[in-house]
Amino acid sequence: MTTLNHTGISHTVFYLLGIPGLEDQHLWISVPFFISYVIALLGNSLLISIILTKRSLHEPMFLFLCMLAGADVVLSTSTVPQALAIFWFHAGEISLDRCITQLFFIHSSFISESGILLVMAFDRYIAICYPLRYTTILSSTLIGKIGAMIFLRSFGTIFPIIFLLKRLTFCKSNVLMNTGCQHIVLARVSCDDIQVNIWYGFFVLMSTVALDIVLIFISYVLILCAVFRIPSHDARHKAFNTCGSHVCVIILFYGPGIFTTLTQRFGRHISPHIHVLLADVCVLAPPMLNPIIYGIKTKQIRDQIVHVLCTKQK
Repeated sequence: MTTLNHTGISHTVFYLLGIPGLEDQHLWISVPFFISYVIALLGNSLLISIILTKRSLHEPMFLFLCMLAGADVVLSTSTVPQALAIFWFHAGEISLDRCITQLFFIHSSFISESGILLVMAFDRYIAICYPLRYTTILSSTLIGKIGAMIFLRSFGTIFPIIFLLKRLTFCKSNVLMNTGCQHIVLARVSCDDIQVNIWYGFFVLMSTVALDIVLIFISYVLILCAVFRIPSHDARHKAFNTCGSHVCVIILFYGPGIFTTLTQRFGRHISPHIHVLLADVCVLAPPMLNPIIYGIKTKQIRDQIVHVLCTKQK
């Protein structure tokens, strides 16, 4: 389907190819996609349910973890079902409006996760450096305001992209070599000047994710300084343990993203399917592994999960 405007033909329907060059392997590739999605949905839903229903877990750390689990569900649901539809039913057709809606939720949930990880680093800093004032500083009211600010930031920074894409004329091609819609991937099939899109995308990346990484790094430098001043070896070990899960999740979230960005920037000779697979790992791995990491390393969560499972068996 196409529409006519003052510059010629503009596509209003696009076709997602999935993973270019590996079309004959789509059925096999769908297996890890499906398994990771099921684990992400079940794991994060269980985390949210346990945290919201158990009053003993109504602490700042667990409330932020609940926000992270919610963002994980949105991120994985925005990407995996569309990819599975391509792999199983060759249903890659997507309208422009649906495409823009999908990329809006993908990008905004990704930025939300980054903001939540920053707040969780701040939470660990307060817990270790000001333990006696921890619950006083991070009151329920403040946590609610922080949560609202995180989601307003993510929606506010991504919302202008809708209008930046709507102004473009998509006359180059209506085939997108990806499993889902992304801002620059869609903009590149336009025959208009996309410099504004590129620079705004760079501004969003630097003012959100890059800034979050810097502030998380500063938070952990301050945390390490405080921990090494603790005279007791046991207390120092306990302080490190409280940060262990968060550090694992940070590496899991930012590591693949940074590697993907570097390969897209400098890996010009890398096959397109490698770029697509790396981008998919960024949205598959964190939602699947985050609840597993916190379930294994956090005693309170682990105890509640065991209690729930044992109760169901009885």
